[in-house]
Amino acid sequence: MRRIVVVGAGFAGVWSALSAARLLAEHRGEGSDIEIIVVAPRASLDLRPRFYEPDVATMTAPLGPLFAAVGVRFVAGTVEAVDPAGREVAFVDEAGRRTTLAYERLILASGSRLARPDLPGLGEHAFSIDQRDEAATFEAHLHDLAARPPSAARNTVVVIGGGFTGIEMAMELPARLRAILGEDAPVRVVLLEQSAVIGPELGDNPRPVIAEALASQGIECRLETSVTQIDAGGVRTTAGDRIESLSVLWTGGMRASDLTRCLPGERDALGRLHVDRHLRVPGAPDVFAAGDTACAATDDAGNHTLMSCQHALVLGRFAGHNAAADLVGAGLLPYAQERYGTCLDLGPWGSVVTAGWDRAVQLAGPDAKATKRFINGTAIMPPPPVRAEALAAADPLARVAART
Repeated sequence: MRRIVVVGAGFAGVWSALSAARLLAEHRGEGSDIEIIVVAPRASLDLRPRFYEPDVATMTAPLGPLFAAVGVRFVAGTVEAVDPAGREVAFVDEAGRRTTLAYERLILASGSRLARPDLPGLGEHAFSIDQRDEAATFEAHLHDLAARPPSAARNTVVVIGGGFTGIEMAMELPARLRAILGEDAPVRVVLLEQSAVIGPELGDNPRPVIAEALASQGIECRLETSVTQIDAGGVRTTAGDRIESLSVLWTGGMRASDLTRCLPGERDALGRLHVDRHLRVPGAPDVFAAGDTACAATDDAGNHTLMSCQHALVLGRFAGHNAAADLVGAGLLPYAQERYGTCLDLGPWGSVVTAGWDRAVQLAGPDAKATKRFINGTAIMPPPPVRAEALAAADPLARVAART
């Protein structure tokens, strides 16, 4: 039995597996001896873009019934290494046993992790919302603040990093803190950004909208400022002052999965593998990359994928199709995703929706909130465990057509 192994059960991994299953279903004779295996710690999709929301423990979707419906085998384990020469992955299973799994084609969809620099006190005293368990720990910590005596430190949250995640989380915090500490509590949220502007990666066009929303919630934005030290009682900033806080949240940037280092090839500044237009890793011809492990051209205008759910959903569909097509001798599809948009949640103020790589504002305020709710509650969700419906949803060309 030949194997397509998918490493990771995030957005790119799920859609890679579904798309590969779809291609094999269309080529029953050629693909009858091919099995698709997904290796990940759990058969569930963590809804990572929603980890800034409350009730984060519920932000997950089961995958077992879906994989069973389309004939994908799930193996619970954590992949520790990839051997492209030997065409196998090494992983630790649920029982702690180390074993290997051979493949004919591999799809690396192992995602990314929050970058954690060697900053004094970061590991011991800062929270994050990068993974679901970390976000749940932070949420529980906020609720535990109500049992502490009132103080400036108790009532203050410092969010380090004014990017997408930092902004969305900061906008949630004033209302959430008042719900926990009392509506009259003098809560304070301080957002630190080392750049000269808020949301530097979001561009100039939505910035006035974001600034208005942050001001509406009383969030203090300190630009060109980061931290030099974090301790149990607060942070010391690069400006030389100290902010007393029992709740320090680190959101400072992402890095691709360490498994990318197992493969030969060029990487970008985030550790992502450069891939060709079919999402193949040039230095490892049996390996395709998708999601946050891949740096792929989205068009012919010089734009490349971001570490975003928006790109992962489509990258997965193309990677799965191409990995399976490569085995059965069918045509590979060049990945393209020319349309680009963003939708940033701005808490009680609303949201902002932009279009294009220049991020022209299309909608802002309460009217844009419905778009964000649709994305979070519908667009990013896996399909129901119905074979025909799931396979149809995995068609990469249908998805491209729907977005153009």
